[in-house]
Amino acid sequence: MYPVALTIAGSDPSGGAGIQADLKTFHQLGVYGASAITLITVQNTLRVSRVSILDPVLVAEQIRAVLEDIPPGAAKTGALGSAGVIEAVAAVLAGQRFPLVVDPVMISKHGAPLMDDNARETLCSRLLPLATLVTPNLPEAAVLAGIPVNSLPLMREAALRISQFGPRAVLVKGGHLENDGPHENDAVDLLYADGVFTELRAPRIATRHTHGTGCAYSAAITALLAGGAPMLTAVRGGKAFISEAIRTAPGLGGGSGPVNHHAKIPDSL
Repeated sequence: MYPVALTIAGSDPSGGAGIQADLKTFHQLGVYGASAITLITVQNTLRVSRVSILDPVLVAEQIRAVLEDIPPGAAKTGALGSAGVIEAVAAVLAGQRFPLVVDPVMISKHGAPLMDDNARETLCSRLLPLATLVTPNLPEAAVLAGIPVNSLPLMREAALRISQFGPRAVLVKGGHLENDGPHENDAVDLLYADGVFTELRAPRIATRHTHGTGCAYSAAITALLAGGAPMLTAVRGGKAFISEAIRTAPGLGGGSGPVNHHAKIPDSL
């Protein structure tokens, strides 16, 4: 049976992040992609000039339409925008048995807020308990955990704190981590699953073309989970995919350009 993955996220007209990045990644990894749009942005590689959040009822109806006819093997959430949208998404997904990856998108690459304080509280209380995996970057992990997260030990502490909200696993992405001792040239992510910490490292790549990295990374993990991969295998595959996508970025746009959604996971993984 052809694997299916569902993305519930915002739209990026420049194609580098959000729904567009997720669907490209799903397709590249051999998974049929379905989508429910939560918000519309006006953005490109240089700026975000507008964010318009959709009616929560409309978001819920989109998800139900997919679940009714083309049930996914896994789903992910990206930018949700408001407490109302998060409540609606959580209500529809409660009781579903497929893996759910929550990418807690709070701020765009250009600094535009995509979630307010009420939405963050609702995310923690309503959506994270449903998550199979939550994938915060360092700033998002700091907000969710309530502590600064600027070292590997603090990444561990943040993962433990975030796990208290109920997700089965936490992946703290350390792409922004500096001064990582002898490993300062590595981009290190930390997975906490089943009581075990696993470090995932890849060479740090000096580039401005990182728009949508979190979206593509979580989408790759979701695609692999939809295909039946175990959690650690899916996360390792997602890490390998996004590392290659950054390394081979097409160099589009005058600002923070998109990664390469045509990247391949190395056969040696």
